[in-house]
Amino acid sequence: MDIGHRLRTIRKKRGLSQRELATRAGLTNGTISLIEQNKTSPSVASLKSLLDAIQVSMAEFFATLEETSQSKYFYTAEEFTEIAPPDLDEPQAQLLSLRQLGNAQEHALQLLHERYAPGADTGPELLSHDAEEAGVVIRGQIEITVDDEVGTLGPGDGYLFNSQLPHRFRNTGTEECEIISACTPPSF
Repeated sequence: MDIGHRLRTIRKKRGLSQRELATRAGLTNGTISLIEQNKTSPSVASLKSLLDAIQVSMAEFFATLEETSQSKYFYTAEEFTEIAPPDLDEPQAQLLSLRQLGNAQEHALQLLHERYAPGADTGPELLSHDAEEAGVVIRGQIEITVDDEVGTLGPGDGYLFNSQLPHRFRNTGTEECEIISACTPPSF
């Protein structure tokens, strides 16, 4: 997906200048320009801030329109939608992968298959959105900050919290961390 083009299209549709979007999102005008030109890739937290400023969820931003009006119940691994922005500065390895099952805008639940390489995180800014979030660590370890609490979880451990609380995910381990998570309503 061309993140820069999609962001520019939505921004213009909402009648916002780059400067106004930057102010609303707490970023610089130059950063918005670089993102829209695909010369830099925003962190998950920065992209979330941008989308919050134009009132679009991550699920909506990355939604793909299904060509059939029939219900779809089963998805192959290739049909998941990657909603983590690619790291353009490091093309040899995707440090963070957030793969969404189906089109979350058509459901009351957003399900993600998450992978964090060692050292990967959702960005220095804490995330916050209107939902509840839960997940189970499948392998590796993840440090999760929720409000003022920090916990490190390993395989079989889980989390559940109100997503309006500021939060962040960071792999502090030496191996890839894999998580299956859910968010309801889909607002990430």
